[in-house]
Amino acid sequence: MNRLGKIVAVAVCLLVAPAAAEAKGCIKGAIVGGIAGHYAGRHGTVGAVAGCIIGRHEARKREYERTHPNH
Repeated sequence: MNRLGKIVAVAVCLLVAPAAAEAKGCIKGAIVGGIAGHYAGRHGTVGAVAGCIIGRHEARKREYERTHPNH
């Protein structure tokens, strides 16, 4: 993945993640997704964006479970 693609992927993640937990999930997901996408057919940018979305979802789910232990 080229440098511009990485910058765009991180910028997108940071713009759509208002809370710290969500940003953390996005960044971790973008890194993992970018690496996986790179090795799976040179689609690192697509993998980074998908990883960001999945990371945000998982971070929100963990936060909800932490704040609502009986659900």
